[in-house]
Amino acid sequence: MALPDILKGRLSVPAVAAPLFIISGPELVIAQCKAGVVGSFPSLNARGEGEFEKWLQQITEALDAHNEANPNSPAAPFAVNLIVHRSNNRLDEDLALCVQYKVPVIITSLGARPEVNEAIHSYGGIVLHDIIDNTFAKKAVEKGADGLIAVAAGAGGHAGTQSPLALIQEIREWFEGPLLLSGSIASGDSILAAQAMGADLGYIGSAFISCEEARAADGYKQAIVDYNAKDIVYTNLFTGVHGNYLKPSIISAGMDPDNLPESDPSKMNFGSGGNTDSKAWKDIWGCGQGIGAIKARLPAAELIQGFAKQYDAAYQRLSAQYQPR
Repeated sequence: MALPDILKGRLSVPAVAAPLFIISGPELVIAQCKAGVVGSFPSLNARGEGEFEKWLQQITEALDAHNEANPNSPAAPFAVNLIVHRSNNRLDEDLALCVQYKVPVIITSLGARPEVNEAIHSYGGIVLHDIIDNTFAKKAVEKGADGLIAVAAGAGGHAGTQSPLALIQEIREWFEGPLLLSGSIASGDSILAAQAMGADLGYIGSAFISCEEARAADGYKQAIVDYNAKDIVYTNLFTGVHGNYLKPSIISAGMDPDNLPESDPSKMNFGSGGNTDSKAWKDIWGCGQGIGAIKARLPAAELIQGFAKQYDAAYQRLSAQYQPR
């Protein structure tokens, strides 16, 4: 298992919480880390002047205090997601703050930049990079990423189209480093399944949208509980990059989810913190296909405790069924 040293002995379940645009804030990240899962947030969620630094201070101080009070069960480290796309005019500023606060884990998306990786490595941080196919995976490692997040079919947000079985298999033919799997992972059973395929960690996003600490609208949280995989549509209309979204939110916005036009990928824009069209980020609800496993709105710690119990039960069940050959 290629688990980074920074994570060893810090996880209650082998998983990283994905950064949820708009939804992940300090409250959710702190709760996730204290419960033993790497909590993360996109830097672009911190919108106001000086807000990003305030969040870094809040998270760092809360986790330091927790670790001091609980030396035998320290919190998991936290992560910041940096959008590396050329339209993100905040990248340099946000990267400098990540270096200043020595953010333990950086998740890079929509591009791979050697200079970003070098900056994080300068203080001992690690970089995990989002990829949707084997070609992008190789480019990311060539440019200095420490680990990969395989975003397979069924993942929330900007998801790929490849089967997780195929994607993990192709990457593991040449890459022995840390590998995470994203795509419909919303239970302890699916975390164990990801490891069985060859991943080191599960990467969980949509399941946390319904949590008490999440900065999601009440209707959005309830939708995670109420709907299933059949209620999700895959489109690039809203950001220029293909992603999965809840059909009911598209209908509420006055559109036909079964007849959406194609968007021009060259119009993708993350300048000044995100798309200026509120529908792209607020009114249209991103979501992965694994939400059928979510049956209630819970505090993050309780959800993670459930993952751990499911994971242990699945492991015991498979161990009992295994027949040595």
